[in-house]
Formats: sequence, structure tokens, C-alpha cells
Amino acid sequence: MGAGKSTVGKVLAKKLGRRFLDADHVIEERCGVKIPVIFEMEGEEGFRKREAQAIQDITAEHEIVLATGGGAVLLAGNRQALSERGTVIYLHANPNELWHRTKGGEGRPLLRNGDPKKILENLYAIRDPLYREIADHVIETGKPSVNQLVNTLIMQLELSA
Repeated sequence: MGAGKSTVGKVLAKKLGRRFLDADHVIEERCGVKIPVIFEMEGEEGFRKREAQAIQDITAEHEIVLATGGGAVLLAGNRQALSERGTVIYLHANPNELWHRTKGGEGRPLLRNGDPKKILENLYAIRDPLYREIADHVIETGKPSVNQLVNTLIMQLELSA
């Protein structure tokens, strides 16, 4: 959450000449409501079921760049689909950076109940090892611009091809 998946993904897709998909937007289109409404009506468990189905469907496509939601790695089936069907890039940011990036951001239901900084630290502790488990590339998102990040990604992708 706040690592830049959608922003970097859009630019990467454009430079690679591929279609960009954001899993959260796919879910919203399918449901006809925004993610916070899904969380409100179905809770995180209901949202994760919808997310898992969307990831199964999207990862069956070819020549795309996909930005998943931050918690997509929580389910083993999602990790398996992502790692078996594509190249996984982990845009890494520390919890403090994520907190600064998400401050005041609407539409982040997991940050609504409690201290957002502490929540992000807890989410990071759980999710970071899962991202690293399936990542083909880990990119630090701290200081570089989006274009610098994308250029680094493209170089890494070319080296590993």
C-alpha cells in the first residue's frame, strides 16, 4: 500500500507496449462499487475472495503489466498464480515511507481503524517476507523518480531474459 504499484505499473506498461491492469480497479468494475464499500459490506475476507478470483482471471492473460493490491500476497493461491504465470516485481518501501505516502489518503480501508503508522508497520512485517518469497526482482522505491524506477526495471528485465 503506497509503494507505487499503479503509478510505476502504468509507465512500465506503456514503455513495454503492454496493457496495464490494476487488480483493485478490475474488482471495482466487477462489483460496481469502490474497494472501501466492499470492505464495509463484506469485510476483508469477502474482499480477499474477490481479489483471489480477479488475480486468477487476470494472470491467465498474456502480455500485461498487473498491479495487485498490497495484500494480494497474503493468500498462497495468489502467490502461486503470480509467481507461476509472470515475472513478479516487488516495489519495496519501508513502513515510514509508506506512511508518508498514504497520509490523508482516502480509500485505504485497512488504515481506518487505529494508528496508520503502526498498522503499516504490522502489515509490512507480515507482507514483506511473502513478497520476497515470490519476487523475481526487488526494487527500492525510496528516492528515484518513477521514470528512473521504470528504467531500472526494464534493465533488470532485459538482463534476466
